[in-house]
Amino acid sequence: MTPHPSLRLTDEVAGALADHRPVVALESTIISHGMPYPQNVAMATEVEQIVRDHGAVPATIAVLDGVPRIGLDAADLELLASDEEVTKVSVRDLPYVVARKLHGATTVAATMRLAAMAGIRVFVTGGLGGVHRGAETSFDISADLTELGRTPVAVVSAGVKSILDIGLTLETLETLGVPVLVNGADEFPSFYSRSSGFAAPLRVDGAAEAAAVARATWELGLSNGLAIANPIPAADEIPAAEIGVVIERALADATAAGITGKETTPYLLARIVELTEGASLRANIALVRNNAVFGAQLAAAYAG
Repeated sequence: MTPHPSLRLTDEVAGALADHRPVVALESTIISHGMPYPQNVAMATEVEQIVRDHGAVPATIAVLDGVPRIGLDAADLELLASDEEVTKVSVRDLPYVVARKLHGATTVAATMRLAAMAGIRVFVTGGLGGVHRGAETSFDISADLTELGRTPVAVVSAGVKSILDIGLTLETLETLGVPVLVNGADEFPSFYSRSSGFAAPLRVDGAAEAAAVARATWELGLSNGLAIANPIPAADEIPAAEIGVVIERALADATAAGITGKETTPYLLARIVELTEGASLRANIALVRNNAVFGAQLAAAYAG
């Protein structure tokens, strides 16, 4: 497909798409709101290189000066990592940020939408958003889920963020008709941990099998995305029981501080880093690296 005219693509990304070579979309909220500086810019730079080293072209996505950008340079990454005025942008925020010519770091949902508008089919992130704990009263459900139900992009993550209600998230994805694949495991992972207590809805073993499911999805004329969970490596995980205690403490702190809405996830992730004395940040970086490898392999298998 021809990329939407509102998008600005780097020459590298545009050339790869025109030649039908593998491209991997990368989000920018993890840079601006998911990790502290300077680890965030170092991680973003490293992940792009991992994608290249495994045969695909990275396309980090953001909105800069109101222009949706598909692919960024080093200066752009530095800006996203260090400028405190960068807005967290979901799909609903895109028109406002574009009209006001602001800087915006795109969430999973917004990155999916912009990737699809560019013609990119594979997207790598850290963890999926989902149904927040207590959603039966707050109705706090991530737009990531509805976007997966309507946008044809395969999203590679380490599972649903463990600060969320994983069971209700999986139920919602089922309702939305989203295939949920787990790579190489029979249990659905929970971001920092390889286990969650929930069975894998569907299992695949390797990028070729995941690419075949993605291809079949869209050849059938379905317009939804796919959620592909790639468990954190065993050597890097924080056991579910151990991180669970920390998450409960962080959730209580968020409630006490009156944190709500789209500020909840950045607050919780930062608080968990503090409570684990950096162990959660190291796990986060490790799982993103692991996802970048698998995502590049997936993009190559799909393009091939």
